Amino acid sequence: MRRHLLLAFSCACALAAAPPSNAPARVDAVFAKWTNSTPGCAVGIATNGVPVLAKGYGMADLEHDVPITAQSIFEAGSVSKQFTAAAVLLLARDGKLSLDDQVRTYIPELPDYGSPLTIRHMLNHTSGLRDWGSVAAIAGWPRTRRVHTQANMLDIASRQTALNFVPGTHWSYSNTGYNLAAMIVTRVSGKPFPEFTRERLFVPINMTHTSWRDDFTRIVKGRAIAYSSGVDFHTDMPFEDVYGNGGLLTTVGDLLKWNEHFDAPAAADAQPIAEQQRPGHFNDGRPHGYGLGLFLETYKGIREVNHSGSTAGYQAFLTRFPSHHVSVAVLCNVSSATPAAYAHDVAEVFLGDAITTSQATAHGLTAAQVNAAHGLYRSTLTGLSFTMGAGPDSRHWTFDAHGAVATDAYGTSETYQREAEWAPPSSALAAYTGTYASDEAEAEITATVEAGHLQLKRRPDTSIELTPIYLDAFKAGTLGTIIFRRDAAGQITAFSVVQDRVWDLRFRKRPGRS
Repeated sequence: MRRHLLLAFSCACALAAAPPSNAPARVDAVFAKWTNSTPGCAVGIATNGVPVLAKGYGMADLEHDVPITAQSIFEAGSVSKQFTAAAVLLLARDGKLSLDDQVRTYIPELPDYGSPLTIRHMLNHTSGLRDWGSVAAIAGWPRTRRVHTQANMLDIASRQTALNFVPGTHWSYSNTGYNLAAMIVTRVSGKPFPEFTRERLFVPINMTHTSWRDDFTRIVKGRAIAYSSGVDFHTDMPFEDVYGNGGLLTTVGDLLKWNEHFDAPAAADAQPIAEQQRPGHFNDGRPHGYGLGLFLETYKGIREVNHSGSTAGYQAFLTRFPSHHVSVAVLCNVSSATPAAYAHDVAEVFLGDAITTSQATAHGLTAAQVNAAHGLYRSTLTGLSFTMGAGPDSRHWTFDAHGAVATDAYGTSETYQREAEWAPPSSALAAYTGTYASDEAEAEITATVEAGHLQLKRRPDTSIELTPIYLDAFKAGTLGTIIFRRDAAGQITAFSVVQDRVWDLRFRKRPGRS
């Protein structure tokens, strides 16, 4: 089986057709909104292993009127994860570790969670590890608002006394696993992660403009400044020294070289390259659509291997279509950019008639079924809720009087319970007041009632108004969903913060404080 997969991933079954004569103009049209008065993007395209177009649009530095070029250096966000996974795979090939080793063998600072937690779990996002950046944000210090380091990341991870789920049973995106993976590379190889990847990955592939943001104060010649967009543009840089999850500084040209090493691997690299693109599996054998740092998908009928990235104002997308030997890299320096959409629009120019089907978006329901199913639903797994309207996502939904089951393309199902919408009288809100603390987040939050509304107060000056959802559950703005917990006597003793990447972070109520 491994041999068959290796052959499938190391050969191109259908080469890309010659690009149309109007390809440059069509690519220009994709990026037309980015001008000499805005930030923008760089794009690179390769067909059959040869770069055919590389260009910049917009400005790399608005203060100094520096334009973006194909040589501009951007931060690639989570596109970086595939490089971290590749570094771990090299150590596995060297016999220094196994992907199925226990993480605590190399990171003993982590608690023993009572279930096997492996390197493979971390690399395919089935570890259950809470995302450290989400925990930091719950405590009041979201990323880019404080100088986080690898040591801070490890400190936060080591304080988490619980996982989101038993490793291998669910899929939840977690930067923590990739930061820890970079730390494992350092500890096993005896070299700093940036040095190891430079010697073993970047230099052999001739990625001469690529490095890690391991010191955000370092001068990087040719780097595009990142911006947030609104009424005006404002600088929005990632002031942190964490990497492995993100932090790759690179160009579109270097990313095209990286993609080509997948399509035309050296003999010694064929096995780890095949392993990296092998779909992951849950403990019960069900597959999911993520390899090791790579999404394994289909775009309009064509197999696609890709990853997106976002850090501060930087946005990125790297994709390739192996059967047609087409690669597209898009790097942007503005938060409102949509590089995945740009990359797909560009890819269609070069894929031509190979695109035969539309991307599936149906949720498996007729309009009448959607109308009948209208209402509030709560995930029995996480407690997160939604109101059924035109269909919440692309999963297949089935409904009965009690709730719903959503099943994705890989057969993974999630159960939802129907809930009654809840509007408690202001007199009932006093039961929720008090001071709540979490050692895992190293934070304290006070619930108060002001002008008939329940509010959360967090030092130094944060105030969040809670909006009721269902019994004991509230929307809490960027904090996520707050679910108050009761003891057997019905007394409120804690609340949980629930987000996509943190499923149940408990804040315990302090006795006698309000």
